Amino acid sequence: MPSVTVVGSGIVGLTSAIILQEKGFEVTIVAKECFDKTLSSKVGAIWFPFEIEPKEKANIWASLAYERYQNDIEPKNGVTFIPFLTAYNNHSNNDWTQTLPKGTVRKAKPSELPKGIKMAFISIVPLAEPRLYLPYLFEKFLKNGGHFEEREIKDIKELAALNTLVINCTGLGAKNLCNDEDLQPMRGQILRCKKMNTPSFADSTKKGALSYIINRSNDCVIGGTDYDNDWNRNVEASDTTLILNRLKAIGYNEAPPEILEEIVGLRPKRSPVRFEFDDNFSNIFHNYGHGGAGFTVAWGCAIELAELLTEKK
Repeated sequence: MPSVTVVGSGIVGLTSAIILQEKGFEVTIVAKECFDKTLSSKVGAIWFPFEIEPKEKANIWASLAYERYQNDIEPKNGVTFIPFLTAYNNHSNNDWTQTLPKGTVRKAKPSELPKGIKMAFISIVPLAEPRLYLPYLFEKFLKNGGHFEEREIKDIKELAALNTLVINCTGLGAKNLCNDEDLQPMRGQILRCKKMNTPSFADSTKKGALSYIINRSNDCVIGGTDYDNDWNRNVEASDTTLILNRLKAIGYNEAPPEILEEIVGLRPKRSPVRFEFDDNFSNIFHNYGHGGAGFTVAWGCAIELAELLTEKK
């Protein structure tokens, strides 16, 4: 049985590991922290192609992931399909709407639009709640015979020495690991609140003014921010106020949301996603830089990755 080491335990690392196991690889995950401390554990995790390039590949990966989520619904694993309103304008990439199954996407009626949003799609999309889905994936990985080692890799030479085949899914950590100048943080601050009686939506039409609500089974995520090249990991009261003011601006006039937690995460933004073998270390395959679309494309990337590696076996 061929052996492979996946570095990183977020959604990209876990999905890569599981797909490779399904293709007959013996897989070890090495990560500086377990899945519950990664960026993936903090996000809203709705299927939404956001801040990811190239769009052609992203749409293919997202479509493959959509199909995988359809077959990955199990009791209490956090995967559901929900209506999601997505704002767009004349400059938006709407190609993703063409990849969805027939009957799952339509243009929103004027009466369905939140205040300030002029055009939007309503689609039925996967929601994979991290607090349920990541433990489910990790347990599946272990049941499939996987091994996990908590260890920080310092440089690319140490990365290459891990195995005859290494998959680099370190997200933003790849900036220092690979000296990648193209990889930058996109800072996101969100509010985890008690569930709200309002539809889930996202408006990313204005850079620097990202706004969304994602209702989940036991809570709600309200966002957010999309600040490029911002390394600030601290919760900022000014951003919390900004998020709440944007909520009011769309016409939400009920009681203020009950905030359970304020969260900051740094998305790994790169143009394009690095999905390739390393030029200098031929045993390393890079799979990082998925921006704000990790849960949207991770399964698709993993599927293509496994096909590439299976051809090389």
